[in-house]
Amino acid sequence: MVRVALTIAGSDSGGGAGIQADLKTFAAFGVYGTSVLTALTAQNTRGVTAIAEVAPEFVAAQFEAVASDLKIAAAKTGMLARTPIIETVARCLGARPIPWLVVDPVMVAASGDVLLEAGAIAAMRDLMLPLASLVTPNLREAEILINEPITEVDAMRRAARRLVALGARAALVKGGRLTGDDYAIDILYDGRAESELRAPRTKGIRPHGAGCTLSAAITACLARGSTLSEAVGAAKRFVTRAIESAPALGAGARPLNHLARATPVRR
Repeated sequence: MVRVALTIAGSDSGGGAGIQADLKTFAAFGVYGTSVLTALTAQNTRGVTAIAEVAPEFVAAQFEAVASDLKIAAAKTGMLARTPIIETVARCLGARPIPWLVVDPVMVAASGDVLLEAGAIAAMRDLMLPLASLVTPNLREAEILINEPITEVDAMRRAARRLVALGARAALVKGGRLTGDDYAIDILYDGRAESELRAPRTKGIRPHGAGCTLSAAITACLARGSTLSEAVGAAKRFVTRAIESAPALGAGARPLNHLARATPVRR
């Protein structure tokens, strides 16, 4: 049976992140991808040059069109941009609950471009975290959500627990920008147990869309029936391969190779 996954996120015209990366990742894992666009960006490997808003009413219409017709096994959120969009998405998800929801609290692009209004941080924390089966912040996003600096792995552990205390069922804090280590370390806490995931740090490549791809890969694996731990492990392995084989396109950060071999746990 073909499983269906949904991404609720912004569009990246350069194809490296956002809706485009999510749908390519779903396909890599053999999952049928659907989408709700929350914003449009004029973007390439060097950064974001313009953002066009999508009306909250149209966001809701897209969600209803998909959810009323297709059985969604898992969903993820990405760029939600502003408070009215977050409120609309939270209301839609509350009216039509989905078995698994991965919340990627997109706030700042790898290029440094701000993708979430400052006033929307509280809405992200108060409305989306309680709906999340898993929240997947990078270090900067985790710092913003818990209002504390994170400079080492023990602080990542504390942040994961704080995010669960704020309402998420589980948290994956990504340590990609921690320096001084040969490994990229992530911390997963599911409310009961904690685990540390390590992968060799890819030297000399500045990736674009790694966070979107990771959360999409987790969502795809959950849609296929993997446990949370299995899904996170398979997704991290996929992203590592996708970064290692990232094509040299454009003049900025490298988009990931979404044709990298995916190895989901089969159910």
